[in-house]
Amino acid sequence: MTKLLFLGSGSAFTVGADNFQSNLLLINDRGNKLLIDCGSDIRFSLDAAGFSYLDITDIYISHLHADHVGGLEFMGVSRKFDPRCTLSKIYISKELIADLWERRLSGGMRYISGDIASLDTYFKVSVIERDNQFCWENICFSLIRLVHIDSGYFIMPSYGLRFEVDGVRIFLTTDTLLRWELMQEAYEWADVVFQDCEILSHPTTVHAHYQELVQLPSTIKAKMWLYGYQPGELPEATNDGFLGFVKRGQVFDFINPITLTHPWFEL
Repeated sequence: MTKLLFLGSGSAFTVGADNFQSNLLLINDRGNKLLIDCGSDIRFSLDAAGFSYLDITDIYISHLHADHVGGLEFMGVSRKFDPRCTLSKIYISKELIADLWERRLSGGMRYISGDIASLDTYFKVSVIERDNQFCWENICFSLIRLVHIDSGYFIMPSYGLRFEVDGVRIFLTTDTLLRWELMQEAYEWADVVFQDCEILSHPTTVHAHYQELVQLPSTIKAKMWLYGYQPGELPEATNDGFLGFVKRGQVFDFINPITLTHPWFEL
């Protein structure tokens, strides 16, 4: 049995122990774990779920915001200098790999005693080529390049994931604007969709907003869970045709599809 655990389901600036940033753990029947994004509060969200850096051997990175990569310094340094650990393996698009080190991690991780470090000092890196896949524990993931921020000068991408577990087809958007032309095929292919969703009264224009998502076809909403939201009162998502908002600690079991439509909480 493979299950998906939401360590948190909140936005980048979620505060307090009621929720954490939207980082996920995919856990197979042998207890092997793939961490999907590694944000700045990962040490707290792992601890709240009964895990630590000792458990994280594989990490997928969707994009370079701090709520998705800000915990990599903690993870890399902790595992490198703990003799119980091997280096974690990072799966990341070729488009992101250079900036991950040069613009995100090198300032705090480049210098170590007696040496000048690189990303390979702390992680085993698997670079995913354009339009390619990576496989982990017999599950193959297709990357979908989505638009997180469109500055007018450049696009900041976030790479969603399309994959199949125990016969269930899953589309995980990661952080993204709602761009139907980029997402329609994956929406229609999937049995269940985990969708980035903000709920702010003043939309940020860098995430799909609830008021946009509610206008999607009913067939898409009927298989969609919403996550990545800000603190505050949540809309009545089930009344609007969605499966609901994911809560911190919610687990999805793909052998027993009833958990895809009814919450099962670990915490």
